[in-house]
Amino acid sequence: MIDPNHPVRVINQVIDSLDIDILIRKYEQQEKILGNRNSYSKTDPDATFMRMKEDHMLNGQLKPGYNLQISTENQYIIGYTIHQTTNDTTTLQAHIESLNDNLGKMPDTLVADAGYGSEENYEYLENNDVEAFVKYQYFHKEQSKKWKDDPYRTDNLPYDEKDDSYTCPMGRKMDFIREKVRITDNGFRQVNRLYQAQNCNGCPVREACNKCKGNRRIEINPKLNHYKSIIRERLSSERGIKYRSQRPVDVEAVFGIIKGNKNYRKFLLRGLEKVEIEAGLLALAHNLSKIASRN
Repeated sequence: MIDPNHPVRVINQVIDSLDIDILIRKYEQQEKILGNRNSYSKTDPDATFMRMKEDHMLNGQLKPGYNLQISTENQYIIGYTIHQTTNDTTTLQAHIESLNDNLGKMPDTLVADAGYGSEENYEYLENNDVEAFVKYQYFHKEQSKKWKDDPYRTDNLPYDEKDDSYTCPMGRKMDFIREKVRITDNGFRQVNRLYQAQNCNGCPVREACNKCKGNRRIEINPKLNHYKSIIRERLSSERGIKYRSQRPVDVEAVFGIIKGNKNYRKFLLRGLEKVEIEAGLLALAHNLSKIASRN
C-alpha cells in the first residue's frame, strides 16, 4: 500500500529495486563470460589474468594473457593450442586431441615436465597408448639422500598390504578410515585413501612426525602411486635420461628463440579466435625460419 505522505521513500524503493535488477543482470553476464575461469580482462574478455614470468615491474603483477602450449620435434613446432587457464596440467588432454586431429594419429611418445604430471593425465595417455615420459612433482627431490632417509615422510612409511595399514616411525599402526573423492577441473574423479594413527599421545617424536592436533593422518592416492612407479622406472632408464636431457634443448629452445631472439613477448591481437590465428602464424614463421637456416 502506497503512503501518499512519503512519496520520496516510495520513489527510493522503486529505484533501489531497479538497481538490484540491473546488478543481477550484470552479474549473470559476467558469470557467463567467466565460464570456468576466475577472472577476465575488460579490454579482452577472452583473456585471463595470469602472473607472468617476465615482469618488467618486478612486483609480480597479474596481467591478462593466454597460455600457449606447443609440441616440438627437433625444434620444429608440430602443434600448438591456446588455453585460458594458468594450470598446465589441465591443458594436456586438449592439446593431445588437437595433435591427433592435425597429424591424424596420437604421438607414440610424449616427453613433458612436472607441470603435466597427474593421475588424470597418466591415465589418459595410457588409455591412448602414448608412452609417457612425464615427470611428476618432486621427482628430482625424491632422488636425494635427505628425502630417502627421512623416516617421517609419507612416501617412506612401510605399508602392510594384508592389513591395509601403514606403520609410523615408532612402529604404531595407521589404519584406513575412509576414502576422499576429489573432482578435478576437467571432471576427473580422483579417489584418495585416508589413514590415521591409533594414538599419538605421549609419542617422543610427535613434534617431528605430526605437526597437527590429534593423531597423525596421511592421504594416499594408490592409483597415482602406481603410475609414479611406472614413470619413475621409465625416467631412470637410458631412454628416459636421454629424453629428459633432450626436452629442454628441444621445446625450451623454441620459446627462447621466439621470446629472446625474435623479441616476441606478447600477442598483438585480442580475442581467443584472433590469438589462435596469431599463434599459428608465429609457429609457421618459426618453422620457415628453421628451414631457411638449413639451406
